[in-house]
Amino acid sequence: MADVKDRPGVYFAHSGSQPDYSDWQRLPNHLRAVGDLAGANAVYFSAEPFARLAGLLHDLGKYSPQFKKRLAGANIRVDHATAGAKVAIEKYGQLGKLLAFAIAGHHAGLANGIDVGQGRSTLKERLALVFGNEIPNIDDTWQEINLPEKLPHPPLKMAAGFEGFQCAFFIRMIYSCLVDADYLDTDKFYLGLKGKAPIRSNFPSLTALRDKLNETLVGKRTRALEKSPSEVNELRQQILLHCRSQASLPPGLFSLSVPTGGGKTLTSMAFALDHALQPKKEGGVSAQMRRIIYVIPFTSIIEQNAKEFRKAFKELGETAVLEHHCAFDESKFKQKDSRDKLKLAMENWDAPIIVTTAVQFFESLFADRPSQCRKLHNISGSVIILDEAQILPLKLLRPIMAAINELARNYSCSVVLCTATQPALLKEQGFYNGFDNVRELAPNPPELYRQLKRTRIKHIGAQSDAELQDHLKREQVLLIVNNRRHARALYDSIKALPGARLLTTLLCAKHRSKVLDEIRADLLAEKPCRVISTSLIEAGVDVDFPTVLREECGLDSIAQSAGRCNREGLRELDNSEVLIFQSPEWKMPPELDQLAGSMREVVRNHAGDLLAQEAITRYFQNVYWQKGKELDAKQLLKSHQDHVRSFDFPFQNIASDFRMIESHMLPLIIPYEAEVEELINSLRFADHVGGIARKLQPYLVQVPKHAFTALADAGAIAPIAAEVFGDQFWQLVNIDLYDEDVAGLNWENPIFHRIESLVIT
Repeated sequence: MADVKDRPGVYFAHSGSQPDYSDWQRLPNHLRAVGDLAGANAVYFSAEPFARLAGLLHDLGKYSPQFKKRLAGANIRVDHATAGAKVAIEKYGQLGKLLAFAIAGHHAGLANGIDVGQGRSTLKERLALVFGNEIPNIDDTWQEINLPEKLPHPPLKMAAGFEGFQCAFFIRMIYSCLVDADYLDTDKFYLGLKGKAPIRSNFPSLTALRDKLNETLVGKRTRALEKSPSEVNELRQQILLHCRSQASLPPGLFSLSVPTGGGKTLTSMAFALDHALQPKKEGGVSAQMRRIIYVIPFTSIIEQNAKEFRKAFKELGETAVLEHHCAFDESKFKQKDSRDKLKLAMENWDAPIIVTTAVQFFESLFADRPSQCRKLHNISGSVIILDEAQILPLKLLRPIMAAINELARNYSCSVVLCTATQPALLKEQGFYNGFDNVRELAPNPPELYRQLKRTRIKHIGAQSDAELQDHLKREQVLLIVNNRRHARALYDSIKALPGARLLTTLLCAKHRSKVLDEIRADLLAEKPCRVISTSLIEAGVDVDFPTVLREECGLDSIAQSAGRCNREGLRELDNSEVLIFQSPEWKMPPELDQLAGSMREVVRNHAGDLLAQEAITRYFQNVYWQKGKELDAKQLLKSHQDHVRSFDFPFQNIASDFRMIESHMLPLIIPYEAEVEELINSLRFADHVGGIARKLQPYLVQVPKHAFTALADAGAIAPIAAEVFGDQFWQLVNIDLYDEDVAGLNWENPIFHRIESLVIT
């Protein structure tokens, strides 16, 4: 094969190591393999013809002498993606445009259709490139891949007014199928050169997971009854059995409205496994669902839920549960060739149980980059549990609702809105274009609330910090405020008291878990336990205080705070107080002040029972009415619908505008344990970094961009292997800035006073 490189009609996708080209990957083999994999990825939304065709066309530009030279070592850049996009349009017209976005962007990312984006040509500009001039001519040999004569129409059930959104969603899903297939086949080839096989996890089946969860639930119930045969434990069992009895309902939208402490976490998982294993025939797919995706509102609590699931499924191995909230940004990696792209590929969510955050989940659904979109096709055919569904960002609420509806309508998903305080998002509750046909899984939520009521809630008015310090003299008390500076100031004022602790997001997850374990132990032993925290403790953190003080905020947050008081129902109602207060010494952000205003209105009209279902519904209705158009602040749905006929969707703009957290935060690795240094060292030599990045998640602290810059300028942080990863991985090198006893990442050293003034907000 010595002359194969120069032989007409012989083309390659990837180069090997042999000078006679005997181990190079032939291009048609790669295109067909990617086509088959991409088609298989699209089975759960019946789009195999589209995804397979995208795979066949994605590297069509490699049928050129120029790309042969590049593979042989020439230092030239060759656009090999545009050719396939152009052929898709020429052969399939407007339907081909659905594929052209994915094909043209399978390396660089989805582009805008016509509007100028940042650092990326528009699809219109790409399609205008001329063969033989701006892009290489492709050899007629490409016809060997045998394209189909025509494409069917997309298999979408259309919703009036959302057609543009649905088409863009479909394009992004096809893109996901293609990107993942390309990664997998290229990975297989390069590992083969090393004599290695692709690493595929031996995942347990959903049936095995359900059986193991059943064992766990029986054991948990037995231990609970032996410990305290309380009414709460009996109610949890009733809720569990009632919820599971509805698993045979058709796929779609569900709600699970259970007061905090009612056992929602494992109950929702039990329903999801039962429901997923029901035989179904939806959209031509005769199969069971294939995975459970548990979506948690905050990174700060994900470790607790993932730990609970791993404990439930521990005998089935670590691969049963994938915890993924990775904050690393693949776009910053320095990619020279396909090997680099593979090295830096992130998760594709092929595990049976995914635990992730709302930020990771929803931003991926609106993303434009390969690493974020790679996993999207694996969301189809899933049961999705949205834990604490009320904590969805108001500025993006309507686009998020459109995505939830679309997953249920066209992608064989069921979505469970799981919360103690159901947001008023239903059409029947007056929400315009709200959810319809949402089936409630809990038995009689109003009655459940009455039975599980364990606290007295009252508003105690304005409280100075000195008055709050008096409250903190109680033996066991939790005080929650709205910002880190306030929390730190209060902690400093009472830190000499026994059991004083501070919880903020400046502690890495591993550190937070350790502190929470200490708090639980002190509470159980009836030792002094005085905890000052930001809102991170509200959702999903299993602690039980006799008294909770909460600074004014939204009523849903107050309900979450109340869930940390008398959680097990072992105290008398009158001895379990949740006290709401104002902090006149600390200014509240305008948006939070608006939510607090809606809460005060409920206090005026429902003072007898702030958390009754009618009070919660009234609160949310008032919030949504006040927000109006701000529920889609960036007008993303309009942006989609404006291009429904042309398909010129502005994917890059949409991804940029869909930010659940506006302030740009950057991940910083904290060397909290010896394992961190080992993981950092392994980054430099790994074939893939996705798994290592996942293991580093518990050691991250998110830092505002301006503070990050200040720390870098001061030499307090440093990049890891910048020659490979660019600005992606940074670690704290001045360990004096991390307080392992109390506060986590801090800037108390006088050298860093300038940084402190910039950061602690």
